[in-house]
Amino acid sequence: MGETVRTLAYGEWPSPIDAATAAAHDGSPEFPGFVGAEVWWTEPRPAEGGRRALVRRHADGTEETVLAAPWNVRSRVIEYGGRPWAGTVRDGGPLVVFVNFADQRLYRYEPGDEPRPLTPVSPVGQGLRWAEPVLLPERGEVWCVLEEFTGAGPGDVRRVLAAVPLDGSAARDRAAVRELTGERHRFVTGPSLSPDGSRAAWLAWDHPRMPWDGTELLVAEVAPDGTLHGARTVAGGPEESIAQVDWTPDGRLLYSSDRTGWWNIYRDGEAVCPREEEFGGPLWKLGWRWFAPLDSGLIAVVHGRGATALGILDPETGEVVDAAGPWTEFAPTLAALGERVVAVGASPRSAHEVVELDTRTGRARVIGAEHRDAVDPAYYPEPQIRTFTGPDGREIHAHVYPPHHPGCVAPGDRLPPYVIRAHGGPTSRVPLVLDLEIAYFTSRGIGVAEVNYGGSTGYGRAYRERLREQWGVVDVEDCAAVALALADEGTADRDRLAVCGGSAGGWTTAVSLTTTDVYACGTILYPVLDLAGWGPGETHDFESRYLESLIGPRAEVPVRYEERSPTAHADRLTVPFLLLQGLDDVICPPAQCERFLSRLAGRGVPHAYLAFEGEGHGFRRAETVVRALEAELSLYAQVFGLHPPNVPALELTG
Repeated sequence: MGETVRTLAYGEWPSPIDAATAAAHDGSPEFPGFVGAEVWWTEPRPAEGGRRALVRRHADGTEETVLAAPWNVRSRVIEYGGRPWAGTVRDGGPLVVFVNFADQRLYRYEPGDEPRPLTPVSPVGQGLRWAEPVLLPERGEVWCVLEEFTGAGPGDVRRVLAAVPLDGSAARDRAAVRELTGERHRFVTGPSLSPDGSRAAWLAWDHPRMPWDGTELLVAEVAPDGTLHGARTVAGGPEESIAQVDWTPDGRLLYSSDRTGWWNIYRDGEAVCPREEEFGGPLWKLGWRWFAPLDSGLIAVVHGRGATALGILDPETGEVVDAAGPWTEFAPTLAALGERVVAVGASPRSAHEVVELDTRTGRARVIGAEHRDAVDPAYYPEPQIRTFTGPDGREIHAHVYPPHHPGCVAPGDRLPPYVIRAHGGPTSRVPLVLDLEIAYFTSRGIGVAEVNYGGSTGYGRAYRERLREQWGVVDVEDCAAVALALADEGTADRDRLAVCGGSAGGWTTAVSLTTTDVYACGTILYPVLDLAGWGPGETHDFESRYLESLIGPRAEVPVRYEERSPTAHADRLTVPFLLLQGLDDVICPPAQCERFLSRLAGRGVPHAYLAFEGEGHGFRRAETVVRALEAELSLYAQVFGLHPPNVPALELTG
């Protein structure tokens, strides 16, 4: 020990967490599943072009990346994707099907052989895409969601359930793909088959609703020839969101519905654990799973109010017993086999890792993607869970990460700068987990506050509905309320507040900079900036009518679309900003940024625009993340008068 503590200005503390370290640990394992008794999952490879690798955990505990670069196991269905793989054991070895990102074809893979395509290429629009595969080797098929483009526009698309032959006969023949459902609904999830295979259940919804607004649960009979008959809606509706469906081992229907204002679990229509907490969430990716039935009749659940725990629910008593362990947050990506449960968990001291729970012993352990400290954990932030009071006395949930360094303190005469971060979605929430991109700032003496503003998930439907027709108002007010409260209580320097966000958070950031005087600067990543353009034709189909609920019906309130847009008020922007954009982004296209910048031309506002080739919505490549983080720190250094060591200067032009 015996190290002396140095007194250095906030923002100038030397940190071992450089941008390259943060970038190397970006992303999380996802979509774990069983292949026989083995657990497989996908995980990010920032250093390999941001691809997602398929990883196999052998019986002896060793991990193997089964498909070398450039294979990229990721679906583009609804652009955010969905479960991209499934596996089983056939003839003593694994049989896996997966979606490859580059061509979006479904492939069959058996270790020792090269992957073989199962689906054809379509020249129409953006072709054919697949998600949520269900392997039925006894039928010689894999059932999944098919997204098929019928024209050149992003809205020229249909989605159905389809059966793909496992023998490869459809690889060059679209006619060999057997469609299982008609086009009654615009959006469908993958099928869940009852244990005896006699019934199939899936979710469906239609424009202008998003899946957290209202979905329908459909059930059909599966005939001996594999066709579906008598599909009927058994639950859900325009104002009831069903997030997931499955079956109990004895063939009863299980689903998560928010009919009470909270996503709870129902068995054949009866609530098994009515609580004011969430056992479901927003379906941003097809195949997310908040619960998994076990052979014993118990149900593994990811649940909570705000933070999520992994628990075992007894549907007979309504009791939930949570797994012991250091994890404070679990992702909606459960898998189960017998009495084994696999989940993805994280905490403020550990990044997301693959965790297995043995329900017979209650013991949970890390089995994959194990967190390893890239730096001394003494440099990790020590976050606080806070609730602030906003306009009208409403509560606002936030996580506050004060500056933290084991060997530095700041002089007593100044308060630290703070960055207020607005999450994407906006119908989402930010979890309280180790994020080295936050630690990059806190370890240098810059505080961070992440705001789960009104409209966020995890706190019930009423909290979620606060943003209805109020996007660009409530989110902006809530972030500002947190920022000003931190200043008023003496936590943050009122004159050195910044705002930052990506996607929907980029919108919140841009609106904040054009309508409030709270922030000295801001970082805007792949944003929505112009509501008039962001809709059918300019963005992708899944979110093309999202604004009907976030802003209001376009036909009824067209003026509101103009009034709320940062692009319309670019002349009000007077503080420096950084704008970051992926050039391959089809969700928030670069045209949004370009229109915004053209409105600012000649106004003398210092700014930088960094656009990245080969990046879509959300950055995945290590070199992009490094450039973006260093640019963001340089912006704050210039605006706040900081001199952090070893940070490349960002050139700001007016």
